[in-house]
Amino acid sequence: MTVLVAAIAALTVVAAAPARAQESRVDITVVEISGLLDRIQAEFLREQVTDRDDAADIVVVRLDSSGSVLSEGELDRLIDDVRRAPMHVAVWIGPGRGAKAGGDTTQLLEAADRVERAATVPTLGDFIVSLRGVPTEVTNEDPETPRRQLASNVRVSFAEPSFTEQLLHAVSTPGAAYLLVVIGLLLLVFEFFTGGVGVAGAVAAISLALGAYGLGALPTRPLALAVLALGVFGFAVDVQVGVPRAWTAIGTVLFTLASSFLFAGGLRVPLLVLVAVLASVLLFMVAAMPAVVRTRFSTPTIGRQSMIGELGTAATDVAPDGLVTVRDAPWRARTNRATPIRAGDAVRVAAIDGLLLEVEPLEGAARDAGH
Repeated sequence: MTVLVAAIAALTVVAAAPARAQESRVDITVVEISGLLDRIQAEFLREQVTDRDDAADIVVVRLDSSGSVLSEGELDRLIDDVRRAPMHVAVWIGPGRGAKAGGDTTQLLEAADRVERAATVPTLGDFIVSLRGVPTEVTNEDPETPRRQLASNVRVSFAEPSFTEQLLHAVSTPGAAYLLVVIGLLLLVFEFFTGGVGVAGAVAAISLALGAYGLGALPTRPLALAVLALGVFGFAVDVQVGVPRAWTAIGTVLFTLASSFLFAGGLRVPLLVLVAVLASVLLFMVAAMPAVVRTRFSTPTIGRQSMIGELGTAATDVAPDGLVTVRDAPWRARTNRATPIRAGDAVRVAAIDGLLLEVEPLEGAARDAGH
């Protein structure tokens, strides 16, 4: 009986060993690198290829990157970590045939154990199935065109950075960083002329903070950034006056030049973004802000009908349209006189049409009963 029990136990152990070997799990982690390879993505990839208890058996990098904004030292450390990783590291350039590995990201290909493109291996699933050491199963009976799938003991997971890391990576692109900085500067101008700190001020602070991070991660020219801010200041000068004049032209030129040369290293603000932002800035500064200023400093504090008969000064020639100053506030004005009113002449408000004052020269004007 003792010999019989020992024999049965031995057979059980021998039969169970292959089953346990077959059931040992293979972990595959997929990491995505897209856009510009920056510190956020580099640190996340480095974390996945380090030797730790929960490290995967195979790391697959799904790559679609036009280049890197890492310093030479940071890129060398990342490549060295990938090359010396304790697990297999494979790179699939996809999805789509338009995916690429540009600039310094090509060094990742040299450090990986295997590299394929979507042009040769169309899908990520096909690429994983074809990797060496990955258990697979045949899913059809045709010996000439066998189709394989991952075995049941293979677990594939997609690793993603935290929401904050994804946000910081998203703003570390030329278009996003540029747009955030411009929005922040425009909202600061808006808050300055509305005489208070509100929602726009909070949004401006957040936009500038995110934009500053993005500019810090990119090769930004400090001089171009200063010229960009000066261009916005030029727009603001004419906002104070109420009509576009020389400073609007100066601001447009400075803003355009700074936007075109804001980044070094071959990076550029996308042309479509540049044109859309410039058009929006002109519309905001030339049309919207003067109306906001007039509304803020005139309508709430001055009864407009009571301004009829009020005296003022022509800030520009009114022929027939121009700008006048009444009660220390700039107003768009019009005269129905054949003779233009010259800048500096005294005027009287004859009527009001919305936010437009109808004025007449003080000399020879009909006197209001109250003046």
